[in-house]
Amino acid sequence: MIKNLAATPTSTITRLSPAKINLFLHITGKRADGYHNLQTVFRLLDWGDYLHFSVTDDVVISTVDNALDANELCHQLVILAGAETITADIEDNLIFKAARVLLASAIQSNTLPEQLAQVHIALDKHLPMGAGLGGGSSNAATTLLALNEIWQLKLTQDELIKIAATIGADVPIFIFGQDAIAMGIGDQLTAIKLPDQQYLVLTPNAHVNTAKLFAHPKLQRDIAVLSVETIKNKQADYVQTLTTPYQNVFTPVVTSLAPAVSAALRYLQGLEAQALGTARMTGSGSAVFLPLDASVVTDKALLEKWIEEAPCSAYLVRNL
Repeated sequence: MIKNLAATPTSTITRLSPAKINLFLHITGKRADGYHNLQTVFRLLDWGDYLHFSVTDDVVISTVDNALDANELCHQLVILAGAETITADIEDNLIFKAARVLLASAIQSNTLPEQLAQVHIALDKHLPMGAGLGGGSSNAATTLLALNEIWQLKLTQDELIKIAATIGADVPIFIFGQDAIAMGIGDQLTAIKLPDQQYLVLTPNAHVNTAKLFAHPKLQRDIAVLSVETIKNKQADYVQTLTTPYQNVFTPVVTSLAPAVSAALRYLQGLEAQALGTARMTGSGSAVFLPLDASVVTDKALLEKWIEEAPCSAYLVRNL
């Protein structure tokens, strides 16, 4: 049941939905459920999309209904704008999915409040889709965090991470909210302290189907698992430069299928000697990045030149 009340001022909560990069990305084996186990270090960036959550008390939804359906309730509670070009059907959008699974969890645990305010969510999109920067996953996690607060569901971080893992492998890291070593399907997270860093990120206009990548015969799926202690203590092998055994297993596959990604990576590799870092891909998408030495970031003219001459959109970003 929807109750229309006297108009009250709208309150808006704005949240950064940050990008992530993978400093390395290994597949360590295939699971019985068909998913792949991975090992990576996630780094969150100060760059991303923005989500605006506007709430009024004008429209309040009563949840006192024995036959309550999470999908139907979500349609009543969530009004989404700015995502029309991402999915044709709102039910396929990760923001809507996040709200739906959050409501489903509260219904299942019988912790849903008797009344919930309708929320208008506006997406201000900056991250390209399919780039390996976690844009959609970050949107989903940001939605979980904001709605948990707005609707006062009082779910803990661990509970939200479990919900996030049902949406996608990259969603939990954005609930965790800090740089982390990830294992399993991305849901086993251990915090790691990394030095502050700036990066030159390139986002070529290319997209390779994820299912096609995982099915590719040249994809290495049996990288030996490294201990958490080794990863924490061997940061010099993957933070600034990238040395054996650290790698992104998707790089040879994606670059063979997407010439634009290969060109972007070659461009950054040509800057490695000056940047004192190793260029690499992030995730399984199209974006590539180059860690920048502290001595380089003070040379604004040089950085502007690198951005201007890049073969595609280029951004100077830093860790969150």
